[in-house]
This record gives sequence, C-alpha cells and structure tokens, in this order.
Amino acid sequence: MELVIVNNEQTARQFLEVHVALNKHIPGWIRPLDKDIKAVFDTEKNKAFRHGECIRWLLKNEKGELIGRIAAFVNKKYKTKGDEQPTGGVGFFDCINDQAAANLLLDTSKAWLAERGMGAMDGPINFGERDRWWGLLVEGFYEPLYCMNFNPPYYQQLFETYGFQVFFNQICYSTSVDHNLQPKFIERHAKLSQDPGYSARYINKKHLAKYAEDFCTIYNKAWSKHGGGKDMTKQQAYLIFKTMAPAMDEKIVWFLYYNEEPIACWLNLPELNQFFKHMNGKFGLLQKLQFLWLKKIGACKKFVGIVFGVIPEFQGKGADTYMIVEGAKIIQNKLPYTEYEMQWIGDFNPKMMNIAEGLGTKRSRKLATYRYLFNRTQEFKRHPILG
Repeated sequence: MELVIVNNEQTARQFLEVHVALNKHIPGWIRPLDKDIKAVFDTEKNKAFRHGECIRWLLKNEKGELIGRIAAFVNKKYKTKGDEQPTGGVGFFDCINDQAAANLLLDTSKAWLAERGMGAMDGPINFGERDRWWGLLVEGFYEPLYCMNFNPPYYQQLFETYGFQVFFNQICYSTSVDHNLQPKFIERHAKLSQDPGYSARYINKKHLAKYAEDFCTIYNKAWSKHGGGKDMTKQQAYLIFKTMAPAMDEKIVWFLYYNEEPIACWLNLPELNQFFKHMNGKFGLLQKLQFLWLKKIGACKKFVGIVFGVIPEFQGKGADTYMIVEGAKIIQNKLPYTEYEMQWIGDFNPKMMNIAEGLGTKRSRKLATYRYLFNRTQEFKRHPILG
C-alpha cells in the first residue's frame, strides 16, 4: 500500500472521489457538496487555519487504486474541559474493510500529530466547528442530515480494533410534525401565558441584525463557557445568520422574550440534503436554479433542529415548553413539513437530552466521537457531564 499526500489539484480531486467510490453503493448515502468539503481545507475560508494546521493523505493499493483517505489536524483552540493532554484530530476517514489499511492511515496520522506535541487524537471530527462532519455513524444508516458524516457500519470495528474508545456519543431525535405534544407542555404553557412578560415569535429576515444580536445575548449566557469557550461577538452572530439566511424559513426560527429581553431560542432550518441529494455533489448555476425550483414546489418535507437553548435564569421554569407550544401553533398547522429531526446532542448534556425526549421524540441515529490516547497506560476519561 502507498500513502500519497494531498498537495495539488489532482490529489485534492481524488480526495473527493475516493469517498464517492467507497460509499456510493450504500443505501441512504447522499453525496456531500464538493464545495463544502473543499472549504474545510481552504486557508482563506476556514478560520481554524489561524491557529492550526492540517494534512491529508490518500491510500492506494498495489494496483494504484484508491482505497482510503484521512485528514489530520491540530487546532490550538480545540480543548475539552478536564483534558490532561493536548489533543489533535483526525477526520474525513474512508477505507476499505481492511484493518491493515485502516491502521496505516491511523498510524500515519498519529505520528504526524505526535510530532506536533499531541498526546491524543479524537475522531472522526472536523477541522473546525462541531456542527458539521463530526462523529462516526454507528446507528441509523439512512439519509444523513446536511453536513453530517455517513459511513458503512464496519468503520466502527476499524476504529475500535485500532484502540479508539468512545469519548462521547451523539444522539439525534426525530418525530412526525403532527405528533401531539404531551399534556404537561400544554399545562406549562397555559400557566406561563398568564404572565404578560412572556412572548414568543418567529423571525423576520428584514430585521436579521436584531435577531442575530438576540442570539448573541442568549449564546453568551447559555453556552459560551461550556468547554472553556469564549463569548460570541455581535459581528460573529450576524455573520452566522447572514450565512444561514438564504436557506432560512422564517416561521421555523423562534425566539422567546421576557419583557422584551431575549431568554431562549429555537433555531431550525429546512433539511438541505432533501435538495442536495439530487445534485451529485455539485452546486453550480444549474444546481442553484434546481434548488430554487425544488424550494418553490415544496420538495423539502423535513426540517432540522440546529440550536435550542434557554438562559440559566429561566431554565427549569417552563420557558422551553412555552416556546415550543407557540412554535407548534404555526409549524403544525400552516407549514408543509411532515418530519422533524434534531441535530445531535452529546450524551454529556443530559438536560438537553431530557428536553428532546420530553417532546415525545424517538432516537433516530447515533454517532460517536472516539478518542485514542497515545500513552496507552494513561487512564481513559469520557467527556465530562455538563452542569
């Protein structure tokens, strides 16, 4: 077997092609957009390059055929609370069902990371944010959500035989849109409705900056300190909302206020893979026109939960259920969606898992973030539980 570093246009194209070749026969697989993968490794588009570096390899057999790929990366800002060692990452792993081939890819990545002072590697993860290309699919091998990893079932054995252990599981939940909310939701909503300070509304894209600022406020109170994170700036929040705007359906993006102060948000998007599965990884002019047409005719019947959160002062008071019931009045009665699925929730976040299960959802799929400690005598510790 031969390893080839991705360092030119040809090998970069092969990096995309090997994923297609190894997965196209698997039922449910949807080809990712080429541009989304390319963006991860573009120094101009991926801000992770400001404080990190990455490398990619292709794997060929004795006939010169592509049989695998992997990326390895270090990111100075990648750290989990409680880590006792600097940790790098591996991702975009694809491989034939051969442990020796997988070991060569992983050993090579491990050596590269060790040379840069890392004491462990997590994978398969993204060189960037956790909202995409994160985790190994271990349950629920059907159409993936947009920018979600998809892989054959045997990848789990390749990782675990190598010595990776589960650092945390990532659980997705789904339900039908016409599913009746539990009576306790209605009761809590009725109780809070007596307080005129509460109000919930979906966004208006004409006032995108205002809602981005409200999201920034909620984020900084509810999430920014998780895992040693930092506060979000108003500019960063606006850029996120501006990026999402073309795909947004205003009536599925909700905010909750108390005396007009933002206290919670429930951000959803149409499930974009319902459009992109028709485009074979491309998104040129023709595909953009196709996207607009599919959107116009209501081809997407599924929407996906991206973010849900309540600031600490209002947690445990029913604010979450109030917002959900207000949203359901519109979503269940006036919109074309029939399915709802939440982006993954880490099993280190039991509060959020309880909210999801309280909605009457079912577990739809599971991914796993694995960790491999280079010092094999070091005690393995799972991701700490939040809160």
